[in-house]
Amino acid sequence: MKTKSTQRGVPVSMRLYSLDALRGFDMFWIMGAGGVFSNLAKITGSPIWEGIANQLTHPAWNGFHMYDLIFPLFLFMAGVSTPFSIDSQRKKGKSREQLLLRVIRRGLILVLLGVIYNNGLRLMPIEEIRFPSVLGRIGLAYMFANIIYLYAGKTFQYIWFIGILIGYWLILKFTSAPGFTMGDLTMEGNFASYIDRMIIPGKLYLGIHDPEGLIATIPAIGTGLLGIFTGNLLRSENFTPTRKAITMAVVGVLLLGLAQLWNLDFPINKNLWSSSFVMHTGGISLLFMSFFYYVIDVLGYKKWAFFFKVVGMNSILIYISGVFINWGYTTNAFFAWFGQLIGEPYDIVVLGICAIFVKWMFLYLLYKKEVFLRV
Repeated sequence: MKTKSTQRGVPVSMRLYSLDALRGFDMFWIMGAGGVFSNLAKITGSPIWEGIANQLTHPAWNGFHMYDLIFPLFLFMAGVSTPFSIDSQRKKGKSREQLLLRVIRRGLILVLLGVIYNNGLRLMPIEEIRFPSVLGRIGLAYMFANIIYLYAGKTFQYIWFIGILIGYWLILKFTSAPGFTMGDLTMEGNFASYIDRMIIPGKLYLGIHDPEGLIATIPAIGTGLLGIFTGNLLRSENFTPTRKAITMAVVGVLLLGLAQLWNLDFPINKNLWSSSFVMHTGGISLLFMSFFYYVIDVLGYKKWAFFFKVVGMNSILIYISGVFINWGYTTNAFFAWFGQLIGEPYDIVVLGICAIFVKWMFLYLLYKKEVFLRV
């Protein structure tokens, strides 16, 4: 089934259904779907399930698996929403200074939530606290990308994007940690991880490196800017919706090609958030955005995406919920009998699916009550 829409398009002022759905699709993989496929691979030993499960892990260092897309795709979508959100506030009479304070507040709240996610609500010595986090990087990259959007014209926004990626590449290419050769990109020898070890208090996730370290947050601003460029396109009244979808797809393919070329000198690496990684994940993000936008907002096929929209409307809440809610206990309370009925070894797969269902129902109840966590 589909709802009607005109070819001239969706009014640019309305909330994009596709953006919420894609955000929910992104979060779906870390709210339990990855574990379901991993368990299927362990149980069956099937090369197909093992191949899928392998894509739902992170490479040790260089390289790319689809699981690496979850983080940058979320940041990309935060950028997509920026032109809609800020321009809406401007129409309400908000000044640029007021919007700047709002952006900084949101960024710092995400940093704080990231610290809580990592460490819980416990008092502990600073040396035991892990400060870098996924939410922290999203908060800082979102904040600086939005500041660029607020204070730079479109031409200078592109200059910022290119300058950030090339500048980061040159810094890592012509520096290294002490005792290593110039341009060393190993975990211990790269300059970004070395600076993180010098300036970040507390502990790093891997001791000598943190995948959400401070220096590698700089190129992540480029990921946010790519989202902003996409949001500008989606808000434009100079293109038909179909042309917008095609443009996103074409640019996505071009970015993937450029990423492979850059990969020859600056490897695709999530841990370093390398410039080639920004281009690679940006290209894939654009392809996903193009597909979701065309199918949902242009053709009007929405019902299939409702499951994901419910998740996407409370994405940060479901991400941090594990700190405060014992989902395993809740799932067993309702469905332990079902796992016993299925029996080993597939009980863990079934209970994994049940856990996703429990989380979704929780989000659905909040959706019906119009309760959404806004940062």
